[in-house]
Amino acid sequence: MAKLYFYYSTMNAGKSTMLLQASYNYRERGMNPLILAPVIDNRDGEKNVSSRIGLKAPAISFYTTDQLFTLVESEHDRETIDCVLVDEAQFLERQQVVQLSDVADRLDIPVLCYGLRTDFQGKLFSGSEQLLAWADELTELKTICHCGRKANMVLRIDSEGRVIKEGAQIKIGGNDQYVTVCRKHFKSGMISRRSDELLFDGFDEDDAMG
Repeated sequence: MAKLYFYYSTMNAGKSTMLLQASYNYRERGMNPLILAPVIDNRDGEKNVSSRIGLKAPAISFYTTDQLFTLVESEHDRETIDCVLVDEAQFLERQQVVQLSDVADRLDIPVLCYGLRTDFQGKLFSGSEQLLAWADELTELKTICHCGRKANMVLRIDSEGRVIKEGAQIKIGGNDQYVTVCRKHFKSGMISRRSDELLFDGFDEDDAMG
């Protein structure tokens, strides 16, 4: 029986790298994985998934209005699909998570979703919330804060390195706009970057939490 999997983390934990490694493993065994990527994140081109270490693979882009069960079923009819891999799964709509569960339950194709758990305000993304509720198996991918603790939160920063506490939940960006931190430093609003030895300490704990 195929399952729906959710691999979640904060930023910079290697989610896309793991997805691409899984895709490689399937292809190495003569199997055919299908990679899906949301159109909302098109930094690497609408039909590619890439990682920070240089790996890349073609993907089918989807919109939040797309019916993913129908999409996968159509691809499966054209050529046997052995696994579905979903990048940036936090951007899924709730109903799309249900559709992916149908891929596992009705088509008997395993679905592996990779995404962020929470946003820059510490709130769940809708896609991640639905996956946490509906996935058969949950796996946390770990990375570390500058202090050495496990990083499970993310702070959004401006061009001056100051913490941004308000704004739209979705804003595509990289290390120039986001910093991964532990819960303690998420609450205090402290950001330390070893790369340039800068420390931004402009908020106390109450200010950082709003």
